[in-house]
Amino acid sequence: MATPQPLSERDESRFLISDLCDLLESYLEPEQVREIYRAYLFGAEAHEGQRRISGEPYIYHPIAVARILAEMHMDAESIIAGILHDVIEDTGTPKEAVTSEFSEEVAELVDGVSKLTQIKFESQAEAQAENFRKMMLAMVRDIRVILVKLADRLHNMRTLGVMRSEKRRRIARETLEIYAPIANRLGMNQLRLELEDLGFASLYPMRYRVLENAVKKARGNRKEILNKIESVILQRIEQEQLQCRLLSRQKHLYSLYKKIRDRVGSFTEVFDVYAFRIIVDNVDTCYRVLGMMHNLYKPVPGKFKDYIAIPKTNGYQSLHTVLFGPYGVPIEVQIRTEDMERVAESGIAAHWLYKSSDKGSSNNAQARAREWLRELLEMQRNAGNSLEFLENVKIDLFPDEVYVFTPAGDILELARGATAVDFAYAVHTDVGNTCIAAKIDRRLAPLRTPLLNGQTVEVITATGAHPNPAWLNFVTPAKARSNIRHYLKNLQNDEATELGKRMLDKALHNTSSSLAEVSDEQFEQLMEDCGFKSREGLFADIGIGNRMAMLVARRLVPQEKGGGERSPEKEHSKPLAIRGTEGMVVHFARCCRPIPGDAIVGFISAGRGLVIHTETCNNLSEYRSRPDKWIDVEWEPDIEGEFPAEIRVDVSNQKGVLATIAAEISEAGSNIENVSIEERDGLDTSMNFTVTVRDRRHLARVIRCIRKLPSVMRISRSRN
Repeated sequence: MATPQPLSERDESRFLISDLCDLLESYLEPEQVREIYRAYLFGAEAHEGQRRISGEPYIYHPIAVARILAEMHMDAESIIAGILHDVIEDTGTPKEAVTSEFSEEVAELVDGVSKLTQIKFESQAEAQAENFRKMMLAMVRDIRVILVKLADRLHNMRTLGVMRSEKRRRIARETLEIYAPIANRLGMNQLRLELEDLGFASLYPMRYRVLENAVKKARGNRKEILNKIESVILQRIEQEQLQCRLLSRQKHLYSLYKKIRDRVGSFTEVFDVYAFRIIVDNVDTCYRVLGMMHNLYKPVPGKFKDYIAIPKTNGYQSLHTVLFGPYGVPIEVQIRTEDMERVAESGIAAHWLYKSSDKGSSNNAQARAREWLRELLEMQRNAGNSLEFLENVKIDLFPDEVYVFTPAGDILELARGATAVDFAYAVHTDVGNTCIAAKIDRRLAPLRTPLLNGQTVEVITATGAHPNPAWLNFVTPAKARSNIRHYLKNLQNDEATELGKRMLDKALHNTSSSLAEVSDEQFEQLMEDCGFKSREGLFADIGIGNRMAMLVARRLVPQEKGGGERSPEKEHSKPLAIRGTEGMVVHFARCCRPIPGDAIVGFISAGRGLVIHTETCNNLSEYRSRPDKWIDVEWEPDIEGEFPAEIRVDVSNQKGVLATIAAEISEAGSNIENVSIEERDGLDTSMNFTVTVRDRRHLARVIRCIRKLPSVMRISRSRN
């Protein structure tokens, strides 16, 4: 593969409008070609006087983009949008002018790929993320938006050599992280391969040159073996009187680089794989040829994949197998029909490329692309901001599929490494939100268990169950991650609203008032002053620690009513009761691990809510200078649930002592969350246990059970 050349070394005539029109006349109506030429005149006038960094007239770039789209046989509106794709962003031409000159459809396509230049962002990353979100939402409305953008990016990558190195590397990295994976997701293999190799050459030029030279050197030694294998395969297929096309495939440089980088093998091991593609006329012949190949050379166990029966996410279909070839070299063989080949190379663009032919395969790619777009729209709605949306899309763009079955026998396609939780969300969002356990091949398994090809998965749900924040540590698909985050945000908001309401009521009680006594007019005035649309928003802001309940209470109730000296009722006001079930807005400090029965105090932390400490916590001293952040709290009388507590146990070094202590903890009705061991010397050892208990009495019982063991020398509750 040749190193990508800068534009100055290319034949500039291929970018002329006359060449573009000649290509368009091969598949479009004359009226449509005339309309495209009119768009060229409009764009040339708009870009008059503008030049690219290379020094060439700017209009060369839009014509080149239009040519890439024309090579895909895109429709006239897409070609016009390709020519005009920079006029809104770079020339000041308003969207309305494009609409009046051409159509609303063209204007929407052009606007979809235009950056947000009028809005100021805090950082370059935020600006890029917001521009990406805008483009993806436009893509949901019309898939052609991303095809125009990909053509634009491809030509930019072809001419990237004139950029300064820092910008060149940034654009190349963005191409490899976002645009090449999008092309792959849409099944556009040819475009993806070129984007990847151009990105690789710009991001790592030295590595690219070293690998390119190594491939050139190794390729000369392979010709003889390659020709021998090719003739044997063709001879075997001709014996069965079948028609086929046989292509020898060459691994592109970025694919080789990734395999070497990921330590799949050395260059010699990765490159010494002979790859062939056999293209036949129908699906039945695909399976017949597969049998012939397995008869000709022995198949490598576990390396056969049937993507015809179960297509990939992007609609790709083919049979894949790996064979033991002559001289012990592995042979990769792909077998597919002409329709499958077309979709594999052009993906979603095959819908426009071959409109008049049988569109079954291309429609399949279209349907899968639309399904992905629906998932993107759902992720966008659930994402908190543009950066989170971009992160979710990046995760979603690197799938390595695993196929599992529902109990009814339906096939679900998930990303490699997906867990039972991912499966639950793939079935339905509500199933994911309420799942509590899973059966994999009829056996109970933890929700975090990675799934394997061919497994049957059944999800067990429970009314009232909700997602666990810990799931975010292992879920794989972006859709599941986005749904969990969205649910937890709503849950946190509800919990913050309830806690804030209780905190404000307590603060009002200190002023000899209550929420019931505050008039609607007082609330409306306060919400107007503070910019809240509802009481719930005000309560949530208090509950999450962004606003002080006492200050809000003072603004709600006139000072005359509650001012002056503190009354006995105020002096002995009831503390806020902690139930332990407040959720994500009440946190129990890890430094002192408060449990029911401990004397406690609450510290209001902005953005987190209420943090509960024991009154004897060593860390309280640093907060003493902020009395306005403290709130009196107490435990509910009949509190339920379990709370973590830490105990330190010094034991003599004996065999099986850890198992003995663990058994005693279990016998006392407690569970071990964590254990750490530090050996002080050869005779005794210190163990730190985090155990779950109901209250101080339960903890005392656990300590008594452990203390009676002969090997235990000392035991105490750990604090700070």
